[in-house]
Amino acid sequence: MIDHPEIIETPEQQTAVIRLTIPREQIREAMGAGFAELMATVAAQGIGPIGPAFSLHRTMAPDIFDFELGVPVSGPVRAEGRVRASHLPAARVARTIHRGGYEGLAEAWDQLDGWMNANGHTTALPVWERYLVGPSSEPDPARWQTELNHSIG
Repeated sequence: MIDHPEIIETPEQQTAVIRLTIPREQIREAMGAGFAELMATVAAQGIGPIGPAFSLHRTMAPDIFDFELGVPVSGPVRAEGRVRASHLPAARVARTIHRGGYEGLAEAWDQLDGWMNANGHTTALPVWERYLVGPSSEPDPARWQTELNHSIG
């Protein structure tokens, strides 16, 4: 289930990311290891994180995920290991909150796309999720909150 979507303008935000291109079924393992590496690197550099972790998809394919795991940071990112500097884009987006476990995210995205189409908005890339409440802060998946951001064309 999603909250009622809204249309907003997002400002560009400086981030540290790890880019991954993986088969869909490897997403859970790759994200756990990637976020651990990312958090350790930005903490060691003293630049964050200064907000929720996210995953940003610049391309979409059903079987292969090509995306960035990231966190917003307070200063320049020094490339280290797989960690690189990037940004969340300034964009006009449809935004909503999915409440519940990650297994419901595909349906939540479908609901957001349906709302966009029904309201005359053209979908575009990139799309991103911000993990507002998740397993690192709340053991009950029913209480998890994932913000969905879908660019408008």
